[in-house]
Amino acid sequence: MGKEPSEIRAEIEHTRTEMGDTVEALGYKADVKGRAKDNLADKRDRLKERITGSSPDSDEVKEGAKRAVGVAQENPLGLAIGSLAVGFVAGMLVPSTRVENEKLGPMADQVKENVKETVQERGGEQAEQLRESTRSKAGQATETGPEPAARR
Repeated sequence: MGKEPSEIRAEIEHTRTEMGDTVEALGYKADVKGRAKDNLADKRDRLKERITGSSPDSDEVKEGAKRAVGVAQENPLGLAIGSLAVGFVAGMLVPSTRVENEKLGPMADQVKENVKETVQERGGEQAEQLRESTRSKAGQATETGPEPAARR
């Protein structure tokens, strides 16, 4: 019926441990000022890590510059075309000035209209080619029937 003294001591020790943990948790919850400091310190540390990790060190910058020089030397035509494309896009994004409108206005309008017409013509031609190709493939599929499973 009764418990051995060693079992009772083990239960008492277990209860003391649980009580200590509970008192410690309650103390932490009651210490709002300390928790706020901990929270701010954690956020500050994470922000420092993010800033430090996002900026490249000097070796990474040097390596990137070497790669860029290598690409430019291997493919100067590609670099020139890419530069022109970036310049064109940048020019289209920047609003035009009054002087540009006066000097280039009619010519710019004509170029824009020519580009629009060309895109519409070629886009229409490509769409028609795609439709015809799809129709012919669909016609072939109905004439020959479904493909055998082994050929798929």
